[in-house]
Amino acid sequence: MGLFARGFTRQNIVAIAVGVFLACVPLVVFNFWLSGVTDRIGREEIDLSARNAIVRAEHRLVLTMGALDALAAGGVTACDVGERGAMQRATFETAPIKEITVLDGAGRSICPQVDNAAAEEAVRRVHSSEPLTARPGYALDVLTAGNGQRMIRLRRPAASGGNEIAALVPTSLLLPQLAVDLFDAHAAGTFGTADGTGPNHQGVYAKLETGNGATLGEIGQRPTDASGALFIGRSQSGQFGLRAEMIAPRALLAHGQWGLRWIGLLVTGAGVTMLALFAAFMSYRQPRNPVTDIERALANGEFVPYYQPIVDIATGQLRGAEVLVRWKKPDGTLVLPGAFIPLAESSGLIRAMTYDLMRRVSDEVGPAIGQRLGLKVSFNFAGNLFADDVVVQDVFAIFAKSPIKMSQVVLEVTERDPIENFAVTRQIVSALQGMGVRIAIDDVGTGHSGLSYMLKLGVDIIKIDKIFVDSVGTDRNSTTIVETLVDLAHNMRMDVIAEGVETFEQVMYLREIGIRAAQGYVFAPPLPGSAFLKLVEAMDTLGESVAPERDAAAAA
Repeated sequence: MGLFARGFTRQNIVAIAVGVFLACVPLVVFNFWLSGVTDRIGREEIDLSARNAIVRAEHRLVLTMGALDALAAGGVTACDVGERGAMQRATFETAPIKEITVLDGAGRSICPQVDNAAAEEAVRRVHSSEPLTARPGYALDVLTAGNGQRMIRLRRPAASGGNEIAALVPTSLLLPQLAVDLFDAHAAGTFGTADGTGPNHQGVYAKLETGNGATLGEIGQRPTDASGALFIGRSQSGQFGLRAEMIAPRALLAHGQWGLRWIGLLVTGAGVTMLALFAAFMSYRQPRNPVTDIERALANGEFVPYYQPIVDIATGQLRGAEVLVRWKKPDGTLVLPGAFIPLAESSGLIRAMTYDLMRRVSDEVGPAIGQRLGLKVSFNFAGNLFADDVVVQDVFAIFAKSPIKMSQVVLEVTERDPIENFAVTRQIVSALQGMGVRIAIDDVGTGHSGLSYMLKLGVDIIKIDKIFVDSVGTDRNSTTIVETLVDLAHNMRMDVIAEGVETFEQVMYLREIGIRAAQGYVFAPPLPGSAFLKLVEAMDTLGESVAPERDAAAAA
């Protein structure tokens, strides 16, 4: 019996050993192939990231040069009132530029924009200067501003007089954007983060410098690896001489192999046949489709409206609300729109989501809003919805029998959304306005369209983005932009609403420069329907509703 047991055990051991050997052969081959693929992808990704960094920096500097060339062609040589206005408009319309000024022969600004400009100019320290051989007449300086911020200064000769026109661009706008999505979260936690603060400081590193070696900025800490297991990508700009360098440890990408190796170890004992069957099974597994999740949520009514009140800051009365969408999942979790709106727009589901939201608002707060004609409800409208005139009939069908009147509906198109055909969009906007609907531009000043939307679309309202509201009174460029927008809007008979207002000091400043309406946490956060209805009853009893916005603007 003992001999039989020993014999049986030995046979089993031999069989197991043979099975393990047969199973390990394809596993070793697979791992060897996977390692090569990972290395090749890693090198390609890091090279591509370096090239993209240069393309991004070149694009922003070319925009800056275009603004300077236009000013020179327009005859800007000194700093009279008209020339200063031209420089302010160029600063506003060209996103990368923080400041434009005129320099004398000694490199000093002769065009102060605020009272302390001379003092600020005095503490600016120039680190390097070099001519741009590919762009004759241009020079590139690297300097530190009075607030410690590193800047690039592009300068070119003025039309006459021996002066130069110069534009300041923050180097932070030129630095590479690290493709952290290439690395899974566990790998980032193990090997370090992009800012170099993780364990061992072995994260992704990026550096941008000028042709003569002056550093514009760095992201992360430069990895050190004695074994040389680093992916390094470099690229150089032909126009500006800028050089980009990107470095990432191989371990960040190689870490993703462990899941496949673990699966291989589990099936090793089953042999080559089991490995083949398992691979076939895995090939049929499909990842969860987030678009399908949104479609299901739409069908189940999981997208609900929240309301951020808009207040008249001159009288303290309620003007209405902006409708914001939240994804309320079956477990009660609320998902903010940034997590699903981009996917809804790219998948074409944004139209159904927007219309569903309008119907919900009509049912939920329609009776209360409809009895108060001075109140407005604003809906965010993706720019591509204005490309098809069927939207006019759709909006009419939703609100024709609603307690909410057409004159109480505001559609907000963000300046960040590109409009391909202004002529078609203008016709649709006019048709909606003909029904009484008002059109607003959201996030004004944050996109690259400048004044195009205000001038070409004939809108009724502009909304000043929170980024400018946060800086009013403290940053001269933001203050100039806000005041310019307010003057333009009033001259064009448009209403102005400030977004993201969080302090009473901001309320006082906005009121001083002529803004009548605002929204933000200083008044109330986005509210669910029940809470908003209580606010409406408390702030605007029947018969005391504020006058329509155009009347309020005219009275101001």
